[in-house]
Parts: sequence; C-alpha cells; structure tokens
Amino acid sequence: MDIQLKRGLLDVCVLAAIKNEDSYGYKIIKDVKPYVELSESTLYTILKRLERANMLSVHTAEHEGRLRKYYHITSAGLNRIEEFKNEWKEMLSIYKFITKEDIQNEQTRVS
Repeated sequence: MDIQLKRGLLDVCVLAAIKNEDSYGYKIIKDVKPYVELSESTLYTILKRLERANMLSVHTAEHEGRLRKYYHITSAGLNRIEEFKNEWKEMLSIYKFITKEDIQNEQTRVS
C-alpha cells in the first residue's frame, strides 16, 4: 500500500478510536488492533502529528499513582473524520471503475 495513503488511514483510525471518549496510548492500540496493526512507536508519532495539526488535545491525569496522557479529539479532528468519509466514497467509486472488467469477466465465466 502506498505509504502516504496508509499514513492518512492510520491517522483517521486513531481519530476514530478517540471519537467517543478520551483515551490513552495502550487503549488506542488495543481498540484499533482488530482492524489494523499499529505499533507503539507508530502510534506516538501519529499522536504528535495530530496534536500539531490541532486535531487532538492532550491532558494528563493520575491513574494508579502514575501520570497518564489522555487524548481528546477536537472539532478539527471530527472534521477530518467527515472529510475521510467523503473521500472514501470517491475511492470506492474509483475502485469500482478499476475492477469493473474483473467483475464482468467473473460474471461471464459463471454464466
């Protein structure tokens, strides 16, 4: 997969993981694991990039005697998810165009 495309997809996956509630690194990895492989180092790079882009904010809170960073999605982050949904519709349309011959050939073989 194209590295830029994958990067964009991972960014949106992380935003989606914190869309409904603030979360922290380990939980984000656990939440996205059924859908995409995400290493800890990759996650923290993404979180820093999203924070710089004002798509999330960070606050710390004590948890079991330790400080933990919690990530909160901002309106810019929510907007990015909506943009992604619209972009994905276009991507699906392109995919259907590209695979149109494959589907027609498959239907011909089955008939």
